[in-house]
Amino acid sequence: MMNRRTLGHAALCTAAVLWLGAPLAALAAEEAPDALVKRLSADVLETVRNDKSIKAGDVNKIMALVDKTILPHVNFRRMTAAAVGPGWRQATPEQQKRLQDEFKTLLVRTYSGALSQVNDQTITVKPLRMAADDKDVLVRTEIQGRGDPIQLDYRLEKTPGDGAGWKIYNLNVLGVWLVETYRGQFAQEINAKGVDGLIESLVARNKANAAKGG
Repeated sequence: MMNRRTLGHAALCTAAVLWLGAPLAALAAEEAPDALVKRLSADVLETVRNDKSIKAGDVNKIMALVDKTILPHVNFRRMTAAAVGPGWRQATPEQQKRLQDEFKTLLVRTYSGALSQVNDQTITVKPLRMAADDKDVLVRTEIQGRGDPIQLDYRLEKTPGDGAGWKIYNLNVLGVWLVETYRGQFAQEINAKGVDGLIESLVARNKANAAKGG
């Protein structure tokens, strides 16, 4: 039976792999933010339930799917920049790309193991409060499994131009925002060793996770 901590990890993993959702950019551009989250959440849960490799935590398969579908639904550049903090502006374009790549790998490897816990959870999207001209919204959801429900909230922004539509740039599980979780860690690394030091630290963490099979 899943306890609250385990379900919380599964909730965060489900959110992190919303990138596995249907890559329909045109549809996403027309969808309301709460409808987008509802559709993607349902798609992710259905995908995980029916794919034994993903349920087993196959990181390579998860990474391939993330690479294919991340851009339509997540502003990962903004997410990474917010996690890195002021150090992001010090980074060169090449360093920024490496930070995005390593941060994505860290998130996927950290939470991919929780995918095996996804089973009979259901997701309820709460009523959305927003004005017609809002460009930044909070979508609140609740994941119900065995045990207490888990609050899972998403921050989304409305983007113009190519790839227009609502994109996720932060998420909150059990009262903790994902970006803020890493900001303090990353700031310490940058203060001690600079941007390259943070990149090296992320590379080392990802190698260690890979060696452990996670």
